[in-house]
Amino acid sequence: MKYVDGFVVAVPANNKEAYREMAAKAAPLFKEFGALRIVECWADDVPDGKLTDFRLAVKAEENEEVVFSWIEYPSREVRDEANRKMMSDPRMKEFGESMPFDGKRMIYGGFSPLLDE
Repeated sequence: MKYVDGFVVAVPANNKEAYREMAAKAAPLFKEFGALRIVECWADDVPDGKLTDFRLAVKAEENEEVVFSWIEYPSREVRDEANRKMMSDPRMKEFGESMPFDGKRMIYGGFSPLLDE
């Protein structure tokens, strides 16, 4: 069964291209580590909620947009091994030093699919 890592981040609107470039450079590394698919989505129709919403979840500021992304793996075991490899790979360290967003406000987690059609 597949396994999915999901992410939500707030990215300054003027960093959209820098974020896209970073994601494009990182995708081949994730695939090298075992990912099957990487999807990065820029907010297009993200309404404000009354109690909570995507923007509130990442404490997005007025000049920021929400990015929703996920990485699919063949299994949790492959994902766990990929994470171990990423933590020790110097190429990943470079990404951590030059992220075009505030990584402290990133929301992430691993998920087992319930439905995949």
